[in-house]
Amino acid sequence: MAKPNTKQPVKTVDIYCVKCKFKLMKYRKGGKGSLVKCFHERIVDRYFNAQGQCPNCGNKFARDALIRGVPAYKIIGGKVIVK
Repeated sequence: MAKPNTKQPVKTVDIYCVKCKFKLMKYRKGGKGSLVKCFHERIVDRYFNAQGQCPNCGNKFARDALIRGVPAYKIIGGKVIVK
């Protein structure tokens, strides 16, 4: 399987918790589709703990996964907002 693009996207997006609107991370997102996975190497700023839980309300929004052999977070649908 192909690895993700080594050249990182220029566009950054802010990701917020749906429940309490806490800013979870700033991420370099490529493409215009919905947010399904977040590769660890593309996270610019991270404001949550390693288990994929919101530090403010405790809402679990992601799971750790290996996608194409690269560590990433699989986002649980409907748990985050991308702005």
